[in-house]
Amino acid sequence: MIKDYQSQKELRDHYDFCIIGAGPAGITLALRLAGNGRHVLLLEGGGHEYSQPSQALYDCPSTGMDVYAQETRLRFLGGTSNHWAGRCRPFEKSDFEVAPPVKLPGWPIAFSEIERYLPAAMAIVDLPADAGFKAINVSMGGDDFEADRFLLSPPTRFAQKYAKELQETEGLDVFINCNCVDLEFDAKTGGIATVVVSDYEKHRERVKAKQFILAMGAIENARQLMNSESLASAGIVSKDGFVGRCFMEHLNLDLGTFILGEGQSTEPRQYFTTDAFVAHYQSGKGNISAALLEEVKAYGRMAAIKDFLETLVCDVGLAHKIDFITNFNCPGDGVITTLIEQFPNRNSRVNLLEARDALGMRKVNINWELVPEDRHTIKSIGLEVAKCFAETGLGFVKLDEYVYDVTVPLKVAPHAHHMGTTRMASAPESGVVDENCKVFGTDNLYVAGSSVFPTAGASNPTMPLLQLALRLADHLNHQAGPAGRYS
Repeated sequence: MIKDYQSQKELRDHYDFCIIGAGPAGITLALRLAGNGRHVLLLEGGGHEYSQPSQALYDCPSTGMDVYAQETRLRFLGGTSNHWAGRCRPFEKSDFEVAPPVKLPGWPIAFSEIERYLPAAMAIVDLPADAGFKAINVSMGGDDFEADRFLLSPPTRFAQKYAKELQETEGLDVFINCNCVDLEFDAKTGGIATVVVSDYEKHRERVKAKQFILAMGAIENARQLMNSESLASAGIVSKDGFVGRCFMEHLNLDLGTFILGEGQSTEPRQYFTTDAFVAHYQSGKGNISAALLEEVKAYGRMAAIKDFLETLVCDVGLAHKIDFITNFNCPGDGVITTLIEQFPNRNSRVNLLEARDALGMRKVNINWELVPEDRHTIKSIGLEVAKCFAETGLGFVKLDEYVYDVTVPLKVAPHAHHMGTTRMASAPESGVVDENCKVFGTDNLYVAGSSVFPTAGASNPTMPLLQLALRLADHLNHQAGPAGRYS
């Protein structure tokens, strides 16, 4: 049953599971834990649709590189799946077997732990089980790059697809406009005793449950943990710990431009680094997209002037001589863009601010930083792409200066893939959650979503975070024992 907490204060006295956050991970968990005598509470801070009061709670400045955190997330039922593009690619075995070339460990679990959940995750996002992640174009040749393999979900909008199940699943209570504002830890029991929830008028009450799961996204999962004074008093969250650290994104940058080789297909191409490339260069992974610009577009009052200048310069072949004046590409030119892995970095982190939001929670700032190994990845991929283009006759590449000269400031943008702030590890000295996604130092607090990723890979995170959510649901169901035991 879906109820609006603004007008319906009808929470049960006690739940078996309380899930905070109703995006892809939270909805997946709720539907697999509910029923058979178990009572599950799914809390969503936003409503059925976008609203400014809810979205304003995502206000989040950034330092270092700009994350555009508030603009790239959505705070209402279904979460960011409401504007997800649908691109799906699973992690690879090597993501779990090769540790990052920084002083932090990689995944503490085997690849098989999530691989078995791939068919179920594909079904969740409406991908046929027999579709297969097949190459979308021919390989570039050589050992360094292979044709990328991914599938496109319709894309699945979780609130719409699962509306009936959220409304009718036995044992499931869904409350919208119900914001979690505190996690109350009981040092005597070693677990979360209650969570404090609030509507937008600051009416508050406490929710009791056997197990609690944070599924709010990488920024908010960390923010929720850091805002808990009782967790801080118990030493579970500390300034020196890993909560909020190792914020990772996928690096979105232009590698450069290219002129297509004679007789080559004009179809867009997608390539992916091979394991051999990563091993040889000791680099991260990356997707490379190569596509031609069909036209040059200009907008605003200067459109006519810009169109005239661009047409003139392109016609006489002088574009390269005025590159220092303006950045544009002539019709027919190609551009090479990326989705590149970022390595975990303790200094890339979510920090608490003194300022508070409308509900009284402390706001956060994101300091997004790279390590030298990230610049090495970008340079290695860029140089090798240019070489392969020339050797195979695909075209001739002009790399942007910041690709091969690491002293030049990098022009990078985020992909809105927030990861790593509650990283999974075998011990609290290098992470926040254990191999079962339980927060170190607690008996009943878990985290779901891409915030638990210890490394980012170069795959869109939706597919693997769903696989991990399914794995967590199985773990919690097994831990609970026979259905109905809790109730």
